[in-house]
Amino acid sequence: MKITWLGHSGFRIEIGGTTLLVDPWLTGNPMFPQERRAEAIDGAQFVLVSHGHGDHSGDAVGIARELGIPAVGIYDLMAWWGAREDIETIGFNKGGTVELGAARVTMVNATHSSSTDGAEGPVYTGTESGFMIAGEGHTIYFSGDTDVMADMGVFAELHNPDIGLLCAGGWFTMDMERAAYAAKKFFDFKTVIPCHYRTFPILEQSAEKLVAALPGVNVIEPQVLEPIEL
Repeated sequence: MKITWLGHSGFRIEIGGTTLLVDPWLTGNPMFPQERRAEAIDGAQFVLVSHGHGDHSGDAVGIARELGIPAVGIYDLMAWWGAREDIETIGFNKGGTVELGAARVTMVNATHSSSTDGAEGPVYTGTESGFMIAGEGHTIYFSGDTDVMADMGVFAELHNPDIGLLCAGGWFTMDMERAAYAAKKFFDFKTVIPCHYRTFPILEQSAEKLVAALPGVNVIEPQVLEPIEL
């Protein structure tokens, strides 16, 4: 398995011969080197989207159209794109599971908000979500944008994820301390990779607090486009 950070909350996940792009915000992302876009999306088979905010969904339609692959996410947003954009979509909802090649993906709850820009203001795009992504003997919990919530205890019992891709930048999501609390309180992660941080000055710039709070857990501060093999 390879997990490659694309900056902010975007990831390229190669699992069992299947390549997923999760929340791939590339255009306008100050952390992402635009000249490496082709490399980042090469061979992708699905675009998985957690919610409608532009820093998560901004490149999903363009990549899906360019590569001729489905965008996958909550039914409301996928139906809206399907009616307006020339792309294939797979819409499902919380508690539902879809098979995406070798990856088994279950949508789980998050607590945040979800909209996109419209001509007359924000447009509702269904509710925010996270994902459990299973394959190659691992289960990844991609938190999406969220705060700590008691639902995480249910997720842990049902899915027992060993890898956590956790938003941890603060201001809009959990910060490092709250992400550490969630990891300790609810999960038994072997590996934690923080995201939704460092992108802008308003967000946390270091995962030192997360590392210090999770002794015995392999907390990896990712570097953009450097694959992490697990």
